[in-house]
Amino acid sequence: MKFPTKPFAIGATAVLALGLASCSGDGGDGGSDAASGEIDEAHSVGAMADFGVDTTFVATEPVEFGLMYRDHPNYPLKKDWSILQHLADDHNVTFDIQSVPLADFGQKRSLLISSGEAADMIPSTYTADVANLTSGGALLKVSDYLDYLPNFQDKIEKWGLEADLDRTRDADGDFYVLPGLLEIAKPDYTIAIRADLWEEAGLEDPTTWDEFTEQLKVIQDTFPDLSYPYTERTWSAAGVALPATLQAASGGFGTEAGWGYGDGVTWNGSEFEFSGAQDGYRDMITYFHGLIEDGLLDPEGLTQDEDTAKAKFTTGKVAAISTNSQETTGYRQGLAESGLDDAVVRNIVVPAGPAGNIMDATTGGRFESGIAISAKAADKPYFKAMLQYIDWLYFSDEGLEFARWGVEGETFEGQGADRKLLPGIDWNGVNPDAGDNPKLLNTDFGYYNGVWSLAHGSTAEELGMMVSEETANFRTQMNEEKEIADGGPAVPLDAMQREEVAITQTNLEDLVMTATSQFLRGDRPLSDWDAYVEELRAAGMDEYVATINEAAGTAS
Repeated sequence: MKFPTKPFAIGATAVLALGLASCSGDGGDGGSDAASGEIDEAHSVGAMADFGVDTTFVATEPVEFGLMYRDHPNYPLKKDWSILQHLADDHNVTFDIQSVPLADFGQKRSLLISSGEAADMIPSTYTADVANLTSGGALLKVSDYLDYLPNFQDKIEKWGLEADLDRTRDADGDFYVLPGLLEIAKPDYTIAIRADLWEEAGLEDPTTWDEFTEQLKVIQDTFPDLSYPYTERTWSAAGVALPATLQAASGGFGTEAGWGYGDGVTWNGSEFEFSGAQDGYRDMITYFHGLIEDGLLDPEGLTQDEDTAKAKFTTGKVAAISTNSQETTGYRQGLAESGLDDAVVRNIVVPAGPAGNIMDATTGGRFESGIAISAKAADKPYFKAMLQYIDWLYFSDEGLEFARWGVEGETFEGQGADRKLLPGIDWNGVNPDAGDNPKLLNTDFGYYNGVWSLAHGSTAEELGMMVSEETANFRTQMNEEKEIADGGPAVPLDAMQREEVAITQTNLEDLVMTATSQFLRGDRPLSDWDAYVEELRAAGMDEYVATINEAAGTAS
């Protein structure tokens, strides 16, 4: 379960020079009408008079919005990108860019918001990222301005996301982040197997985790030259053991873990329980520890660096590894470079567990990284136009297509389900006509970039496009075959409750993550489980869960 209380540690680090231009200024309330969510003429410069659902946004005069830009090293910002040119030429929009390197983005975003120096628009932001920054007044209560966001409201209603949106509200009913929206869940992480070895051993894809164990034993016996049947990756996630796999598996064990651990509570149908103390969490840790103990899972998989993990799979030393759709492309390339031309890689549907064939609430969630807005933006003369731009780009069908695909005739051709990238242009190897040295949609044009494309598609049709047939089928199977765990009711903590739980939540999470690694490796015996639970109680677990249930209105 994720609710917006996850604290973000901020070091005493001065904000470094921020490349390009940065915005600063005092926070404001946007004039006398802002408190009621109404925008007057003084703050409507460039705004369209008849903006509505599926209206193409074109500012009535040139406007320049402040943008905090998360600069990704794989596609560093370029001033001559096509997306910037078309936004300027076709929509009258340019940016005063506050560039922040990806490696520092979380910390610097918090510092810039806290100091009142953040740019107008802050994309690539989850609700939890800024939950503890809302009380200072530096962020806009976007919930006050929904009337200016018709496309956002339309998709929330059409896709039945009202309850999900309510989970992001605080005790006063306000929310501060417009999330990226998904029509259907977009699961991606699973286990990649050497399908050729599975076939040679007479095996089909496993449907349960227990079956996966038995198959690993067969693989081990059939191919004794393997170092291990299965290795794992850390995914560069410091302090979180098996982050991708534990999240993917957790739903089937009736708990939440790994990257999906969130704020440490899981809904059991009537109240929230502390995830790290659940029987299901213990069963899941016992399962994966058993794989290590039986020599089926490489123990180095808990700590090895990424290149080492990938090399074990791509050189044929192991037959299974955690993955996502992009990583599997890299595995195939690596196997070919190693001369294993007959190797076949397949991503399996995540096996079911003892709790059932269930996708955890985070993986099955339909909110993505979103956009926050500085409160001081309400003072800008272009405030209304900026809201219209945000609503068009991030939530209209036309804006979603533009941010993801680019411009018809320049980067893609065709309509609807028949769209395809033009020859010589590629993204993640999906274009068979890309050629040997293609231009990349994000690196060379600026499209398919999380700053402007929050959910990379949103609609069910889009989510099935610009991905491999294998990925589209995987998502379809996961959505059709699995039940999505109920995330539970909203947990609208008030400011005092949020302050009370912040430190406790962090301390509990540290205990859980440390013990999880110890139990998995065998550094701490599972017979110590009861003592571990007592450690959680001593750190305030019971009080923490009671506060959550009280805020959720489920306290017994």
